[in-house]
Amino acid sequence: MSRNVLMLSPGFPPEMPFFTRGLSRVGARVIGLGDQPVGSLAPVAREHLADYIQAPIADERAVLAQVRQYHTTRARFDRVECNWEPLMVLAARLRESLGVPGMGVEQTILFRDKEQMKQVLDAAGIRTPRHASAKSVGAVLEAAAYVGYPLILKPIAGAGSKDTYRVESRHELDLTLRRMGHVEEVSVEEFIEGEDWTFDTVCAGGRIEFFNLCFYRPRALLARQHQWISPQTIAIRNVDQPDLEPGRTMGRAVLKALGFQTGFTHMEWYRKPDGEAVFGEIAARPPGAHTVDLMNFACDIDLYQGWAEAVCNGSFTQRVERKYNSAWIFKRAQGSGRIQRVEGLGPLMAEFGEWIVWVDLLPVGAPRRDWIQTLISDGMLIVRHPDLSRCMEIADAVGTRLQIWAG
Repeated sequence: MSRNVLMLSPGFPPEMPFFTRGLSRVGARVIGLGDQPVGSLAPVAREHLADYIQAPIADERAVLAQVRQYHTTRARFDRVECNWEPLMVLAARLRESLGVPGMGVEQTILFRDKEQMKQVLDAAGIRTPRHASAKSVGAVLEAAAYVGYPLILKPIAGAGSKDTYRVESRHELDLTLRRMGHVEEVSVEEFIEGEDWTFDTVCAGGRIEFFNLCFYRPRALLARQHQWISPQTIAIRNVDQPDLEPGRTMGRAVLKALGFQTGFTHMEWYRKPDGEAVFGEIAARPPGAHTVDLMNFACDIDLYQGWAEAVCNGSFTQRVERKYNSAWIFKRAQGSGRIQRVEGLGPLMAEFGEWIVWVDLLPVGAPRRDWIQTLISDGMLIVRHPDLSRCMEIADAVGTRLQIWAG
């Protein structure tokens, strides 16, 4: 078992303290690395850290020097772990610098650079959208001529659906490029008509120890375009249903092609109306936006600790019993300013309280969040039910009947 684990960003995003706790609970001595003072970390993170290194995360050279000094003078690290997308390459450089196991820079970039990722999968015979990368307007126009309309524009190293646009014509492309002037390199992709699905795994030594399938309601890109939508993600109970076999098969093939060994992965794929599975993208980290919690509620397990066991011990002893379909619903306030009132929660709890397992809404008086910048928006509920159709009915009731007002 690994004794000393360097955990990058142990307190942010909000799920990271629970991964930190998971490492501690499986016996690791966890040393955190971040740019904020240790006192500003969430209590769950602080109480499970053995030590903390505060370093200027944006200065890679300074971080490497500071961590190497700690490694040689105070405690030798057995592993370097990171579950936050922006620091994945830094974690890989630290592994190479310290000589500890795990993904190096070259392999990590395959999970960050969408063009390199798809080139590897193309060579493995996996169905990907037509694609190209571009760093200039001219290159985007050339790529668009190859890919065809409609197409998708998104950052080459992005996460989620931020700065992602569907483009129907050359005129729309010109307008969209003006909005993306801050993005250094973009991926130009064929737009796939179909459903958005995920294939999420916890792996140990190249073995898939746990996997999960979710679908998005509505499609992620649509949810990002309209403020009135209450986005949903649903983790399904029947992950072995035959019509999803193409996605499961693709997910396993993608992990093999990219050589993934140990940790969490989050893959997005499309299911076309004819049943064909088309690869979207994959990250060597857990899904964000509380989707790990969603999977935990579906199976009554602790994947934060299950992940930690996989990376520290090379095993996974969580008992997986798929009891429920579970869904999160993110709510966006109407109006601007501060939260004024919440309507509909009481009746929903009275009717569905047995199946509503998490309520986390901004309190009255809090400033509402920018729904463009954060998927979580102004709060969320998680619901679950053994029957998928009933789970979706409850999720829709929350989406339509719960209202948050700001002013």
